[in-house]
Amino acid sequence: MFSRSHLVRGAMFAVPVVLALGLAPVQAADYYAGKSIDFLIGGNPGGGYDTYSRTIGRHLGRFVPGKPGVINKNVPGAGSSKLAAFIYSVAPKNGLVIGAVYPGAIANPLVDARMRKRYDPTKLVYLASADSGTRLCFTFKNSKTKTFADAQKMRTVMGASASGGSTRDYVLLHNAFSGTKFELISGYKGSVDIILAMERGEVDGLCGFDWTSFLAQRPQWLEQGLVNPLVQVALEPEDRLTKMGIPMIWDFIADPHQKQVMETVVAQQVFGRPYIAPPGTPAAQIQTLRAAFMATLADKQLLADAKRARIEINASSGLKVQQMVEKMYSASDSVVETLKKILPAAKKKSK
Repeated sequence: MFSRSHLVRGAMFAVPVVLALGLAPVQAADYYAGKSIDFLIGGNPGGGYDTYSRTIGRHLGRFVPGKPGVINKNVPGAGSSKLAAFIYSVAPKNGLVIGAVYPGAIANPLVDARMRKRYDPTKLVYLASADSGTRLCFTFKNSKTKTFADAQKMRTVMGASASGGSTRDYVLLHNAFSGTKFELISGYKGSVDIILAMERGEVDGLCGFDWTSFLAQRPQWLEQGLVNPLVQVALEPEDRLTKMGIPMIWDFIADPHQKQVMETVVAQQVFGRPYIAPPGTPAAQIQTLRAAFMATLADKQLLADAKRARIEINASSGLKVQQMVEKMYSASDSVVETLKKILPAAKKKSK
C-alpha cells in the first residue's frame, strides 16, 4: 500500500501535456468549430462543485481549437455517481460531453460492488483536476461540540448527503477510527442544504467538506466566529488551519492498519475537483480537452475570476489523476475489506 509521503510525491510529480503529432490545431478546430460542449455538473446549483465548474466553463471554450460554446448543466444525484454512470455508459463518446464529479464517485466503487457494476472508475477518462486539498469537520456556533475532543465525548448531530458522499463517509470513518460519537442525519441534497440546516439548528455540523468550498460559500463564518473547525483531513496540513490550531486527523488515529485505510480514502482529495470524459472518446479529442483544461487552469483571466469567486486553483493534469485512481484501486484486500465493513454499515435517517 502506498504511504502518505508517496502519495504526495506522486501528486506533485509534473506530467507534461503534449499534443500528439497527428492532432494538428487545424484538425481540432475543424472538429469543434460551430459546436458546443455539454459540461455536466454532478451537484446542485450553488455548491462548491457547481461554482468551480461554472467558473471554468466560462473560459474553457477559449482554449479549445474552434472555440466551441460550453453549456453547463446540473445533473445531481447519489453523490454524483449518477453522473459518473451516465458518462461511463450513456454519454456520447465524441468529446462533446464532459462531467464534473465528486471524488467519492471515483473512490466509492472500490468498496461498493453495486456501484462498480454501473461504472469502472479506472476506465473513465480523466481530463484534469482543478484543486487538491483539505477537508474539514466543523460545527455551528451554537453547538456544544467546540473541538474534536468534544466530539469524542458527546453526541454531535452531523448532516450528510446520500450514500457515497464525503459528508456521510467521513463521519462513519471518524466514528470507526477516531472514537467520535457523531450521529448521522443523511438525505440532504448537498452541502448547501446541510449548511442551511446548521443555520436552522437541525444539525450541529458536517464533515468531509472541502476547505476551498468553505471559503467560497461562507467566508464570513470564520471572520465572525460563527463556526467551530474541529479537524482537518488531508495528506499534509493546510497552513491557515494549522496556524488556527486545528489538529490533523492523524493525531487521533493510532492503529497502523486504520491509518492505512484512512490514507486510501484521503487519497481522493489529491484530485479534489476531477473532470471526466467517457471511455472510448477518441484520443484526438482527449488530447485536445486535456490541453484545454490545463491552459484554462493556468489562464490569468480564469485565475482572476476564481479569486472573485473565492475558489482556489491547484491544477493536476488528467494523466496524473488517472495514475492516482489506478493507485487507489491497487489497495490491498485487507484495506478494501475494512472499508466495506465501515461504509455500507451506515444507518441512514431521512430528514
